Amino acid sequence: MHNKFKKLTLAAAVASVAFASQAQAGGYQINEQSVSGQGYGHAGRSSNVHDATIVYGNPAGMSFLDRAQITVGGTFLNVNSDISNVRASQSSPAFLQATGGATDTLPVAGSNDGDMVPGTLVPFAFYAHPVNEQLAFGFGVYAPFGSQTEYENDFQGRNQGNYTEVKVMTAQPTVSYRFNEQWSVGAGLTYNRVEGELRRQVPVATPMGLSEVDSRVEGDDEAWGYNLGIIYQPAPETTLGLTYRSKVDFNLEGSFAANSPVLDQLGVGTVTDTAALDLTTPETVNFSLTQQMSDKLKLMFGVSWARWSRFDQILVTGTERGEITNEQQNYSN
Repeated sequence: MHNKFKKLTLAAAVASVAFASQAQAGGYQINEQSVSGQGYGHAGRSSNVHDATIVYGNPAGMSFLDRAQITVGGTFLNVNSDISNVRASQSSPAFLQATGGATDTLPVAGSNDGDMVPGTLVPFAFYAHPVNEQLAFGFGVYAPFGSQTEYENDFQGRNQGNYTEVKVMTAQPTVSYRFNEQWSVGAGLTYNRVEGELRRQVPVATPMGLSEVDSRVEGDDEAWGYNLGIIYQPAPETTLGLTYRSKVDFNLEGSFAANSPVLDQLGVGTVTDTAALDLTTPETVNFSLTQQMSDKLKLMFGVSWARWSRFDQILVTGTERGEITNEQQNYSN
């Protein structure tokens, strides 16, 4: 019974990684790396050389700054949400045992307060230092990807997931070189660290009846990437910028734990194991144009592309069971 219960719980709990990772992939990309950029909707992100946040927007732009600059800031995300027309059910082999083989699907009751996104601060800091008219160095710390949801304890969807937190923090040393009045190039190396925590209430059948087990997966990893940028200024009033940010391959490794008072009464205690999940953040391309029309008017245009087709599957593996979850995805670029 112990081995059977452990395998069932592990498979169901680590499957919650699929739910949480998919949520992360739907609200994953963070654009709050510049307060000034938010003011103009990030149009001209690769071409508007305004302050030190150009380290992120386009590293080639640092050599167009006339002095060293430091930009530090943050955005507080306060999201209000509402849930309506709720229906929930859960299918599990455990229900066959609990209902004497009558059904494997049961309705799930619970609350739906809707306030599932806690207030979150997204910070950033950038430094850009022109050495001379051609060469410039810079450094940045920012969050390019992340997601957080936290539902109430009696949330009706708790069997799929009730807590998700995925944070990616990046440190980027950068250099740029300006060949002449028109052309400049830049490159940055990115050190990226990801941390994730996923929670789910797993329904299980025990000799004492149907119960729920609190299952949690935690993991982290670090990986490297790079940024490239080009700026072309055919006239002092016109600036074109192109930026490429590479993909970053993560392999989150961590721990799995499941526990409940029912398990303690059965003498099982806390079930533990390891779990691993591959996650690739996509490469992105941004092109923009900035046109200075007058001393009081500036026009900006921008277009971005992200290769989300890299998110083709959710594959979770465990030490004891090997492949636990393999769900195909259909994300579009």
